[in-house]
Amino acid sequence: MSDTQWTDRIVGARMTVDQEFSSRIQGSQFSSQQWSLIMTATEFEIEHPDDPDRARIVANTEKVEQVIPELDNIQAGMGAMGGQAGSSGSRSSGGVLDSIKGALGLDGGDDGGSHEEQRRAAEQLTQEYADELQSHLETNGRWESVRRTAAEDQ
Repeated sequence: MSDTQWTDRIVGARMTVDQEFSSRIQGSQFSSQQWSLIMTATEFEIEHPDDPDRARIVANTEKVEQVIPELDNIQAGMGAMGGQAGSSGSRSSGGVLDSIKGALGLDGGDDGGSHEEQRRAAEQLTQEYADELQSHLETNGRWESVRRTAAEDQ
């Protein structure tokens, strides 16, 4: 049994994929700060690591739901500082006042649909990232070794 977990073995690959994926994030509804928060809440797993034909990296986004409300705070903060307005379009930014109202729960509670859209978009984007990561590992001849390490970790 290995002392190194499979996730420890792909740190360099993740850094490379992060750089390559940054253009995909720029074209998404999320700012780079929001994406960082989403990635912090996402865990990557390998499904079926014992089966070379079925094994694949998947994004476990169970904890993303907990950070979705904070995405609006990041966006509001960027707007209040004169930063990029973002491309979300799902909610108009009223700046500091809306941010304060939202923090106090006085924003009318109409973000349910927006939060659901954000959650779905985050899940889709993190899985695209996972697919890109696996593709990168395969291209560089490292996937099989990582998959075997994940199987040992179980």
